[in-house]
Amino acid sequence: MNARLRRCGEHAVLVELDRLDEVVALYDALTADTPPGVADIVPAARTVLIRFEPPARHATVEAAVEAAAESAVLAVRPGVRRRTAAEEVVVPVVYDGDDLGEVAALTGLTEREVVAAHTGTPWTVAFCGFAPGFGYLVGGDPRLAVPRRPESRVRVPPGAVGLAGEFSGVYPRESPGGWRLIGRTETVVWDVAAEPPALLRPGVLVRFSEAL
Repeated sequence: MNARLRRCGEHAVLVELDRLDEVVALYDALTADTPPGVADIVPAARTVLIRFEPPARHATVEAAVEAAAESAVLAVRPGVRRRTAAEEVVVPVVYDGDDLGEVAALTGLTEREVVAAHTGTPWTVAFCGFAPGFGYLVGGDPRLAVPRRPESRVRVPPGAVGLAGEFSGVYPRESPGGWRLIGRTETVVWDVAAEPPALLRPGVLVRFSEAL
C-alpha cells in the first residue's frame, strides 16, 4: 500500500492512495482503533482525510496513520475477508427500474438474474458524496459492473436504486443523475431530523432484499 501523507492546515492529514480497496481497508483500520485526538475520518474514492484536535499533533497522527496503513495491507490481499461491519442495514427494493432491461442486456443476465445478483451479495458503503446521504456501495456481484448512461436524467426520484461502474447506490432526494436505475425503495437514507442524518455511512454493510 503506497500511502502518501499530506498535511492539510493545522489540524488535518490527507492520505492519498492508489485504489479504492486500499481506502476501505485503511478506513476500517483507523475506525477499528482510532488514534487519540482524531475527531473525523472521511474516506473518498482515493483519499482518506483525518481531522484531529489538540493536543494531538501532525507528527503523532501521521505515525498512527502509517501504522494503520501497514496493518491495512493485509486486508487488501486476495482471499482476505474484511472485518465485520459495525452496522448492517437491510434495504427492501422493488425491482422495476427503467434501466433494468438495459442492465440485463449489458451484463448478459436475465432481469431476474440481475435482481438475484444485486440481492445475493452484501455491499459496503465505501464513501459518501454527490449529495447528502448518497453512499457509494462496493463489494457486490462483479457481474453488475455497468457504465453510466450516455446522458444523465434531469430528474431521478428519491429512493431510486442504481448501478454505475463497480458501485450501487440509493438516491436520497430528487436530483439529476446518470446511474442506471434498477429499482426503488421506500427506505429513507437521508433525514435531517435523524441522528445521524445519513443511514448509509462509510463502513455500513448493506443488504438489498426484494420487496414483494
